[in-house]
Amino acid sequence: MSSLSEQEIADLVALADGTLPAERAALVEARVAASPELQQFLERQRRAVAATSMLASEPVPDSLRTAVDSHRRTGERRRFGLAPRFTLAGALVAAIVVATVVVLTGGPGGPSVADAAQFATKPANAPAPSPAGSNTAKLAANVDGVAFPNLGRLAGWRTIGARHGHINGRAATVVFYGKNSRRIGYVIVGGNALPRPSGGKSTSTNGVEYQSLRLNGRLVVTWRRGGRTCVLIGQASRPELIRLASWPLNPLR
Repeated sequence: MSSLSEQEIADLVALADGTLPAERAALVEARVAASPELQQFLERQRRAVAATSMLASEPVPDSLRTAVDSHRRTGERRRFGLAPRFTLAGALVAAIVVATVVVLTGGPGGPSVADAAQFATKPANAPAPSPAGSNTAKLAANVDGVAFPNLGRLAGWRTIGARHGHINGRAATVVFYGKNSRRIGYVIVGGNALPRPSGGKSTSTNGVEYQSLRLNGRLVVTWRRGGRTCVLIGQASRPELIRLASWPLNPLR
């Protein structure tokens, strides 16, 4: 990336967080599409934006404040090579950023719930799946045997498209649903379940934990079905998203 100018890097950062003016966005997107290196840079930046958004809503644990304050008072900062001007606030920010990145990604290069939510904001690249034969409660689309629900029959949300792809090497599919002028994306990520994100609100229904949080200002609900991570994101309230997510455990009326 050393060949990029400061303006080019600034454009990529603005594209990632949605602040790049429309007249420049098309040019930058065209350049990104032609460069795997730029695509990787942009994806990393988008993940950082999502992590920062989640971090902003996280309360600072009292235990972390106490530990950092204790180090400051006892002079432990010198043993760790910290400059005297490294304040409590700075220590808290650094510690929380490290913890947030680990929780979101599950380690360097690992996929996260934030990645899955970001995947659902991309355009469809496949037609809407149809109902699965005689079982009209399910769609003829699944990831590792975990099927997508027919929310049109169950709750009036009709399928309007799908996207197949990969999230950090994991197969993933998102089915898009529409109702009136609203739209939601339902993602299932292949392979082992992703690490649960910290923060947000948790709700348990029939033994399943549903976590809701905001990423880049968008409401997200995540849970696990059949050992796979599922994510719902879109224009619906938290109770409605959880109600849709609870299929097929709870009847949807």
